[in-house]
Amino acid sequence: MSEWEFNPPDLEDFFRYATISAYAASEDGAQIVLGTNLGGVFDVWGVRPEVGYPHQLSHMGQMVHDLHYDPQGRYILVSADHDGDENTQLYLLPPRGGSLKPLRTAPGHRHIVLHVSKDGNRIYYASDKENALFMNNYRFHLDTGQEETLIVGAEGPTYIAQVSEDETWVVVLKMFSNTYVMGLYGKLGEDTMRPLVPDPSIPHVIYGAQFYKESTIFVTTNYQEEFSYLARYDIATGTLTKLIAQEREDLRDIQIDRKRNRLFIMGTGGVEDHLYMVDLDSDDWVLQSWPLPVSVVANWSVTNDGVVYVLGQSEILPNNLYRAEPFHAWTPLTDNRSMGISPATATKATIVRYPSFDGTLIEALWFSPQADRRNGYTIIWPHGGPQAAERKQFRSVVQYLVSQGYQFFAPNFRGSTGYGKSFARLVEGDWGDGPRRDLIAGIEWLIEQRMVEPGHLFLLGGSYGGYMSLLLHGRHSEYFRAVVDLFGPSDLRTFYHSVPDSWKPVMNQFLGNPEENPEKFVEDSPITYVEYMTRPMLVIQGANDPRVVQHESDQLVDALRKRGRDIEYMVLPDEGHGFSKKENEIAVYRQIVDFLKRHQ
Repeated sequence: MSEWEFNPPDLEDFFRYATISAYAASEDGAQIVLGTNLGGVFDVWGVRPEVGYPHQLSHMGQMVHDLHYDPQGRYILVSADHDGDENTQLYLLPPRGGSLKPLRTAPGHRHIVLHVSKDGNRIYYASDKENALFMNNYRFHLDTGQEETLIVGAEGPTYIAQVSEDETWVVVLKMFSNTYVMGLYGKLGEDTMRPLVPDPSIPHVIYGAQFYKESTIFVTTNYQEEFSYLARYDIATGTLTKLIAQEREDLRDIQIDRKRNRLFIMGTGGVEDHLYMVDLDSDDWVLQSWPLPVSVVANWSVTNDGVVYVLGQSEILPNNLYRAEPFHAWTPLTDNRSMGISPATATKATIVRYPSFDGTLIEALWFSPQADRRNGYTIIWPHGGPQAAERKQFRSVVQYLVSQGYQFFAPNFRGSTGYGKSFARLVEGDWGDGPRRDLIAGIEWLIEQRMVEPGHLFLLGGSYGGYMSLLLHGRHSEYFRAVVDLFGPSDLRTFYHSVPDSWKPVMNQFLGNPEENPEKFVEDSPITYVEYMTRPMLVIQGANDPRVVQHESDQLVDALRKRGRDIEYMVLPDEGHGFSKKENEIAVYRQIVDFLKRHQ
């Protein structure tokens, strides 16, 4: 090897990049604040666009969930949890940086920022501190320290989605399931709330809402349609009028540029997002497309001056923040990238489609190295959710494994979002049959197409994907060499009773009820098939996971060890449902890669 030649990047190189979890901009755009693990753990960092070099603003070392910049520039509102427990507390941080000042805290409870007033003196937030199941909504006055209970949640978890500029009107979302979110509106201080759709008993979702002028609320909803569309609600007449839709695409989040009278809409279709604009001064309701600098948007906003910020990623670059004036070129404000990946040579996803057991067409992402670099092995990746989707998002583990010769197959089985309301609802009450059969159909299709070698498949998944990995192992072990489960439920009966309180009102629709349908819960629980889990297995679990508690992994590992199975178990004492600390993430994926290599 010549002196100027280097070894290829190793696993740690691929994972040594910064993640941005949240952002906010000062009113004048002079300072952007980021929740990022640039220093190895999450903290608040600042970026001045004219300088570019980031500066650290906090030293708490905890996951930052949300950030808001005071419109008057006096404070930064920070939402952060502790070691991945997801019990977010609210703090104030001076814009120059320093120690966090507790604002609204209650250990063991969550606080979710909903809105900051135009003058920055009032914050609206939801919390389970006095209403574990349904959440209450509060208004806190920073200048006086007074707190008001505005809305007492009932029937389902309840959140203020939008507050009018004069803070007299609100839109409230009431969640009965992921596919049934009712929207109501009314005046603060009045008991009467009116639905935004003619018949709110029909399951639908209100995705976005924006007050416009005196009598209009712009709404995005899939009411009586497969995909969500833009509609106008007239407060005076109580009528909802459909305005515009995109074929096979959900129009979801909406923002208004009030200075230029423009409406911006974020669309979601399958594996990518799209940004559109409507000129509200025009007589024609036409969506003008504005190409995004990313494939998948994590968050976005429009300032009072009409500047658009987008935080997003692609399959080859992690979350980065961009800024632009409408229809001008996007200016990157960050340059996060993995040192192991060259954007010019990284592997991009190919979209493939295959027929499932009942003829349903399933879309999937397929990553494959060049033919001369393939090692003959393929990773099957069932995504989490389940009412989510595998999209063109950044996964350093995918890029690393592909660089090592593995192929990677990630199908959007039934229950995945972005393919219509009916498709997403197919998983409700059926976690273990239809999606499982979609995955097996995908494997059989890969074999028929000679894209994979039988007997050379690994199974890797997290959360619902971990659950599905366990279930596939128990019911179809003949397909796989080894299995990796990251914090997946092992017994749907114990999982049903152990989820966070605020999840419990939606579980009957989302998962089903074990007392009403005990046979289905037994049939769909991986632990039912523990006797048939014969392949080597690696299980990863966060000790503070509030969604899939450690007992779910403990009981599975204990059952397998009693049967003398080849099982490795890694528990992270300071993590929850994912990774908030870079060193933990690297340690986990190093263990996974070593495990896969040992079982080739």
